[in-house]
Amino acid sequence: MSTENTIALPVYDIIITLDDGGGTITHGLYEEHDTLYNSAIDGITSMILAHAIAGVDVESPEYIEGIETAVNACADNI
Repeated sequence: MSTENTIALPVYDIIITLDDGGGTITHGLYEEHDTLYNSAIDGITSMILAHAIAGVDVESPEYIEGIETAVNACADNI
């Protein structure tokens, strides 16, 4: 039996769907024609998904702050 859990984070339109030990993530972070930035975003979102699958509380205020810090660092340095 398949069980699905959806987590909507309050930043960047991030939606995580967990299902049977795996999952998917969608977001509103990509910038058109910015391959380097988008690659960095892929790394961040992959880590968020991996943490959610592993059971980390990705909805905690501290985790959300970490996401914002990482995305801002990408925007400031790429």
